[in-house]
Amino acid sequence: MDRRIQVVLARLESGISTRVDINDLAREVNLSASRLRHLFKNEIGQTPAQYLRQLRMVRAELLLRTTFLTVKEVSNRVGITNSSHFVREFRKLHGVSPAVFRASLVQESIRRSRKIST
Repeated sequence: MDRRIQVVLARLESGISTRVDINDLAREVNLSASRLRHLFKNEIGQTPAQYLRQLRMVRAELLLRTTFLTVKEVSNRVGITNSSHFVREFRKLHGVSPAVFRASLVQESIRRSRKIST
């Protein structure tokens, strides 16, 4: 894998909750923004924006599974300040809203604990 793409991946993963500017990333690896997008898509199979969106949704799912943060707090933690946009993206990926996703986790946990206790 191209070293420049590795640098961009590391930057995207470390700054998941911050606003990322493709022009800044491109300058950091001494490329034009369009060339960076092209190389990134060839190496990773998706644009930097799509990759970052996917990272954020994976992180959001983890936070919903492992914390008691509200949906709004989760969306802020992963860098999406518009709650409706966050809910729409989460629903697109998981088929349900974040609140329904969490509720299903709770129901699953209750069923497991009942099976264990009987």
